[in-house]
Amino acid sequence: MAEIIEISFPEDQQEGTEATVTRWLVAAGDAVAAHDPVVEIETDKVVVEVAAPAAGIIAEIRIQQDEEVNPGDVLCTLNTGAEAGVDSTGKEEPGKEEPGKKELAPVSDSPATEQVTATSDDRLSPAVRQRVLQHDLDLSGIAGSGRGGRITLQDVETLISERDSVQQQPASPSVSAEGSEIIPHDKMRRRIAYNMVASLMHTAPHVTAVFEADLSAVMQHRAANKEAFASRGTPLTLTVYFVAAAIAAIRKVPRVNSRWFDDHLEIFHHINMGIGTALGDQGLIVPVLQNAQNMDLEGIAAGLADLTSRARNGAQEHRRGDAAPTGARLRPEDVRGGTFTISNHGVSGSLIATPIIINQPQSAILGVGKIEKRIKIREIDGEDVMAIRPMCYVSLTIDHRVIDGFQTNAFLTELVNTLENWS
Repeated sequence: MAEIIEISFPEDQQEGTEATVTRWLVAAGDAVAAHDPVVEIETDKVVVEVAAPAAGIIAEIRIQQDEEVNPGDVLCTLNTGAEAGVDSTGKEEPGKEEPGKKELAPVSDSPATEQVTATSDDRLSPAVRQRVLQHDLDLSGIAGSGRGGRITLQDVETLISERDSVQQQPASPSVSAEGSEIIPHDKMRRRIAYNMVASLMHTAPHVTAVFEADLSAVMQHRAANKEAFASRGTPLTLTVYFVAAAIAAIRKVPRVNSRWFDDHLEIFHHINMGIGTALGDQGLIVPVLQNAQNMDLEGIAAGLADLTSRARNGAQEHRRGDAAPTGARLRPEDVRGGTFTISNHGVSGSLIATPIIINQPQSAILGVGKIEKRIKIREIDGEDVMAIRPMCYVSLTIDHRVIDGFQTNAFLTELVNTLENWS
């Protein structure tokens, strides 16, 4: 028996203050299998896919693309069972007509590449017929891959994809008469801007301290171990060492890993390490390495590689508008619960930066600058000797309500000592 069920935006899926329907992966009348993704919803931190809980036909879309959505809102309805044109196994039943739908011409008994020109065709399911009408498709030249030359929904989706790839031109910003260009803000860029201003102007008084670190010991350790890590499928990046050193410094100065409240300070015993990850023109996201205090160097490396890979993969799929996402993207829980953040701005070339505590209500953020060889004077056997060393600047920006200069310098001293005496 057919049943109309509602597909809602799950209560626990929103991470951030706003959510918007950015792309429907199906249309009304489309057949879906259980667990097929049907819609993408973008918050200010991550893109979430909502899947069909059962097989059936999409009956009605309630919230349109670019409209805002709240947890619990009904996104669409799903018609399940035989009356929806789906048999008990979830497969489309051929020949099921939907009332009021425009009819297509039948395909003749000649090969399936003939154009559809008559008024009915029992080789097109209701979902296929709906999709063909919706996109005004010409089915001439398409060979059905189904039994007896039947044109399947996948055949139609492939045709739509091929047509769109030919017609689609690279998106370009509008150009004014004066020769400037106008690029609309996307949701992530607006939220980054809002959070930056709110953090700096309305929440936390920021102070930044800068130290310098000699990475000779880290470079030697990495050179001796990166091939062994790679053989186990784990890249040993320099960021891994900064995460490990930051954990050591937080153990020395726990106040850095805290949250400010008007009447108390909450100091966390766990360290959920946020890693600022650039997404090109799409902005910045901060995936979180949960309980990093329990990880050894290889655990940190593996977790970091997984998070950054899924963050960038999801951003690329979203930018391309992939019709069939791979699923290798961040989940809402991957950007929740951070207690401390690292911004490795040096990977893009800057020597010194003073990042803003964008992830309120965290109390501090570590900035890591570009590594470059510089001449340093070292005292050896009572004499000053010049040596070329791989150096970088590290900065700690603090919420001055929580942390004072003494704790800031103690944290950076421990961080630098850990890096310079790596073994």
